[in-house]
Amino acid sequence: MTKKRGDDQYGYDPEGAAARTLLDRLEQRAEQRPDKPARKLGDVLKLPKITPTTKRLIEAKAAIIDGPADDIAFSHSVLCQTSLPYRPTDERVWIRDQGQVSLLIEAGRARHPDTGKWVELPLPHGEKPRLVMLHLNSEAKRTGSPIIDVEGSMTAFVRSLGIHAHGRNIRTLRDQVARLAAAHITLGIGSKTIKTDVIDAFDLWWPDDAKQRTMWPSTVQLAPRYFDSLMEHAVPLDSRAVAALAHSALDLDIYAWLAQRLHRIPNGKPQTITWQAIKSQFGPDYDRLRKFREKFVPALKAVLTVYPSARIEIVDAGLMLWNSPPPILKKLVSVPRLSPLTIDTTATEIPDV
Repeated sequence: MTKKRGDDQYGYDPEGAAARTLLDRLEQRAEQRPDKPARKLGDVLKLPKITPTTKRLIEAKAAIIDGPADDIAFSHSVLCQTSLPYRPTDERVWIRDQGQVSLLIEAGRARHPDTGKWVELPLPHGEKPRLVMLHLNSEAKRTGSPIIDVEGSMTAFVRSLGIHAHGRNIRTLRDQVARLAAAHITLGIGSKTIKTDVIDAFDLWWPDDAKQRTMWPSTVQLAPRYFDSLMEHAVPLDSRAVAALAHSALDLDIYAWLAQRLHRIPNGKPQTITWQAIKSQFGPDYDRLRKFREKFVPALKAVLTVYPSARIEIVDAGLMLWNSPPPILKKLVSVPRLSPLTIDTTATEIPDV
């Protein structure tokens, strides 16, 4: 008997009748099934969707790994260890203590230019005032002047963060700037108490349309004592990381905290921060520790994406921090209108627990 092509002694016939029968059945099913749009490859492979936020984080990480930052943002060391409110609050006084530093903010008032009456403004909250503070600090360091033109530079700053400089975003931003401008702030550093407003003087602009009357400082002047303290205790941050984290107040706070903390840990002597201590700093409003951890851990992972040199382990007790280089290494920074200024990351050190 002549062996047919594709047959073998075990009756395996991949190119024969069995395969043709299966193919015929598949074709019949295909003809009976209604037409459906082709599924995307990501859906077929069940890949996670890339959100705009995730895309910003990935792109920022690639840029940070590729080379040093062209632009440097600055935060005050006290604000790296404490925080502004995360959510709207009816409280008029906000106090946050961390180790040997303390932040006290009192909600202020602003005089309405049309009615002459004093208007009570709430405390600033969320990511917007944090971005505003970073912007004001950075402009003050860049120019060497406490007087900052917000009306022009703020729009450019907002756009650089990928935030649309119009509509609801800009109204919210204006409102938060006004709250910051009116607030009274006291900084506690060890045994020293610095009573100062962050913003010493500002102009308010009120549109003619009453429905759009949102206070907006066109220029701000940092208070002398805050300006002097900032020059001494400024913590340099990577602007690319700030832009990638601009959507979240918590992310910004974690990044600033790690930026001033990790490089001060002794080599070979990691420090463990308990979950309870982390909650007291970043989540005092949470009733349950488990709920706070569910919020904090994803935020930390987002921060580590744009701080790739950070050495951190998540352990049962909390976080184990290892000595890591700061986001901006000690380097010579040229500041316009001033002689070159050496930014020494150790000069920002304030003892904490």
